Amino acid sequence: MKGVITAGGLGTRLYPLTHVTNKHLLPVYNKPMIFYPIQTLVNAGIDEIMIVVGGPHVGHFLNMLRTGKELGIRHLEFAVQDKEGGIAQALSLAEVFAEGDNVTVILGDNTTDADISKDVAEFTDGARIFLKEVPDPARFGVPTFDPQDPSKISKITEKPKNPDSNFAVTGLYMYDRKVFDYIKTNKPSDRGELEITDVNNRYIETGSLTWSKLSGYWRDAGTFDTLLEAGQHWAKKAK
Repeated sequence: MKGVITAGGLGTRLYPLTHVTNKHLLPVYNKPMIFYPIQTLVNAGIDEIMIVVGGPHVGHFLNMLRTGKELGIRHLEFAVQDKEGGIAQALSLAEVFAEGDNVTVILGDNTTDADISKDVAEFTDGARIFLKEVPDPARFGVPTFDPQDPSKISKITEKPKNPDSNFAVTGLYMYDRKVFDYIKTNKPSDRGELEITDVNNRYIETGSLTWSKLSGYWRDAGTFDTLLEAGQHWAKKAK
C-alpha cells in the first residue's frame, strides 16, 4: 500500500494567509497542517508517500519536509498539479508512483487521530471510503444508504442542498489500481474539475465500494472556522 496526499490548490478561502504560503503549510496548533495527514498514513504503516502540490508556493514543501525521514517516511515524492483540476485529477498524477499497488489517499487539510491500520491491512481490492457524522454535511460529499441494506451505499451526492444523511465522506479513501482507469474516463464537472465523488460512484456502480466509520476526531481545516477549531482540539490534546 502506498500513500498519496493531495495538497494543491490556491486555498482561496484562507486569503490573505495563503498569499504567502500554501494552505497545507499553515499551522494547526504547533505543527504545519500537512504533518497531520502524513502522520495518519505513517501510523497505518504506510511509509512510501507522494504529495501532490500546486500553486505558487510549491517550493515551500521542500523546505519544510526535506526527505520526510524525521516524520517516519521511508520514501517521499512530489508531483505538481499545474492547475486546480480536482482531487481525482491530482490523484491521477500518482499512477506511475503507485506502480500497480493499492493506494490510500488523504486530503492535505484533513486532521484526524483515527487509526486506520486495520483497514489498510485488510484492504485487497475495490474502494473503501471513510465516513464521519458531522453538523454540516452539505459542505461535503454525502452518502445515501440503501434502504434495503443500510450497510451499503447506493450513491454519493456532492454538496447536496438537502443531504440524505448527516454523514460526510471524509477526505480519506482507499483504492485499487482500477482507480486510475476510472479517472481517465471521468468527465469534468460543471466547475471544470474531475470529482472524486464521480470516481466513488463508479465503484458503487460495480458493487465494489465499502465504507468504514471513522472513529475519534476528524476535521478538515480548510476554512478559518475549522482551522481554528482544529487548532484548539490539538492544543487541548497536547496538554
